[in-house]
Amino acid sequence: MRLPIAVLFSGFLFLSSLAAQAQKSEYDSNYVEVHPELFGLRFYFSKKYTNVAINVPDQDRRLIFRPNSGNNLGVGFTYQKFTLNIAGPLSFLNPNRQLDFPKYWDLQAHMYPKKMIIDFFGQFYDGFILSEDQLQNSDQDYLREDIKLRKYGLNVNYLFHGDKLSLQAAFNQSHIQKKSAFSPFVGFEVYGGKVTGDSLLIPSTEQLESVNFRRVNYFQFGPKVGGAGTLVFGKGFFLTGVAGINLSLGYAEWENSSVEEKWGAFPTFFLRGFAGYNTKKFSINANYVWKNLALVQEEPFDQAINTGNYRINFVYKFGVGKSFEKKFQKFNPIRLISKD
Repeated sequence: MRLPIAVLFSGFLFLSSLAAQAQKSEYDSNYVEVHPELFGLRFYFSKKYTNVAINVPDQDRRLIFRPNSGNNLGVGFTYQKFTLNIAGPLSFLNPNRQLDFPKYWDLQAHMYPKKMIIDFFGQFYDGFILSEDQLQNSDQDYLREDIKLRKYGLNVNYLFHGDKLSLQAAFNQSHIQKKSAFSPFVGFEVYGGKVTGDSLLIPSTEQLESVNFRRVNYFQFGPKVGGAGTLVFGKGFFLTGVAGINLSLGYAEWENSSVEEKWGAFPTFFLRGFAGYNTKKFSINANYVWKNLALVQEEPFDQAINTGNYRINFVYKFGVGKSFEKKFQKFNPIRLISKD
């Protein structure tokens, strides 16, 4: 498979020029309060996951392989435009996790610099479960330690009215959205990866040989359009939504008893929702990020790799002393990268 490097380069060159323009603007103070002097200490619950969904043609049926991921408890902070979060799946929050399954890594970065929306995915899951309620010929969960998923992705978007709309206010609460605002956006995204097993993924007892496979490799990219908005009401309450649709040019290759491959164009979706209460002193909020990554269809193969990330945050904000401010500024990674 030969990747269309020229198309990718053109898309990222266009977005780079938009990003350069974005950094020259400032937030409209009538809409957004910026408080880089405040230290936001965060305590949160979260869960990340990536499912493999297999649609069965001519049947109202969908098999969803779920990873052995868990509910996480974490702490973090935001200060001087830098955010750091550390979390882990504690045992008392996950009584039903398989303890003998392989470890996994789910690296997701959702960044909202001025006038931009940027997402990065680097996911390495080993071990999946097909729950017994999805199986017609079994009353036990189908456990597959050998199934591996690899997903890599980058999503970059430009907010046309990002000077009036701060998604940081909704995501990490480092800003405060004072008035309701809306902005359309355009962007570009690229994804690639694979799902593999030591044998066919669907159990033979389900008698679904036509849609079964041992491996699928995929690569897809394309432009995106969408809209983002925040509704502010009361004194500090907000609702934020972001929705985008992407036209993907994609390639997939399946292996079962033979190898099949196909190129095609098709839509995928990226949705986000945020809700809560946010002031200069504290914030209580919840957010959910969901990426639908449908793969190109080749009868009878119809799959999607869907990623979710939800979080409940409790944030306390306070001022710090001049000594701490100067020391942190000296080692702040954001300052070192931007050389500001």
